Amino acid sequence: MSTPMISSPLRRPEWLKVRIPSGSGYREVKELVEGNQLNTVCEEARCPNIAECWQRRTATFIILGDVCTRSCGFCAVKTGRPAILDRDEPRRVAQAVATMQLKHAVITSVNRDELPDGGAAIFAETIRQVRQKAEGCRIEVLIPDFKGDPNALQLIIDAKPDILNHNTETVPRLYRRVRPQGNYLWSLDVLKIAHSQDMTTKTGIMLGLGETPDEVLEVMRDLRHRNVDIFTLGQYLQPTKAHLPVNRFVAPAEFADYRRRGLEMGFKHVESGPLVRSSYHADEQVVD
Repeated sequence: MSTPMISSPLRRPEWLKVRIPSGSGYREVKELVEGNQLNTVCEEARCPNIAECWQRRTATFIILGDVCTRSCGFCAVKTGRPAILDRDEPRRVAQAVATMQLKHAVITSVNRDELPDGGAAIFAETIRQVRQKAEGCRIEVLIPDFKGDPNALQLIIDAKPDILNHNTETVPRLYRRVRPQGNYLWSLDVLKIAHSQDMTTKTGIMLGLGETPDEVLEVMRDLRHRNVDIFTLGQYLQPTKAHLPVNRFVAPAEFADYRRRGLEMGFKHVESGPLVRSSYHADEQVVD
């Protein structure tokens, strides 16, 4: 009886190698985050750009705690049932944004499906607090799908963030494996409803999970049909052995081609590259 072959993890190409976090800017942001008992997606999701972004004194704050109620196959954030709802969190996030003197703040969250509104009220309060404490700061929110609840989404729209971002993450065929508690149509509806109320909308997907180029282009067409303004594409990187494996590393030239095609389709801005993440250089993606 032959022994089954076990495939080895793919070796990362040169274009995906990043430097070890260091520098005074990095240390200052780390101390600020820890001192205010805040969470960042930079750390929780093991973002490869943490060194560059923190050195530039930019960070993406993650609210509603650090435990997610969903178990997406790509995400390094802890999964479970959150113990508390920290109602002082919006104030502390706003204070950190003010201290950092940010001109563009990105705020995201874990999924809190156990809450009636999915945490939308905390999102809205965080937007209001940042407006009060950091006048002139542009606010981008990266929100969950709220299980398709339009009332929860409306709470955030009414708080008037400058950019409403909700990531599509992958192609419909892979949703059951990549986002088992998500729904592709929920995600499209979030973006459609937000745009219908004059929000600047943004979304992104990861490549390297097994999607085909035709499927990527079909998602792009679906998004343009919902009038999405900003689109990001980046390489999926397996955070731990327990997460989905990388199917392939997409070459920079292919990312460049998606950017070209996206602009031809009518996206106002397309950020596409191996190390691109939804909030990477978000301040440079603003659509006037």
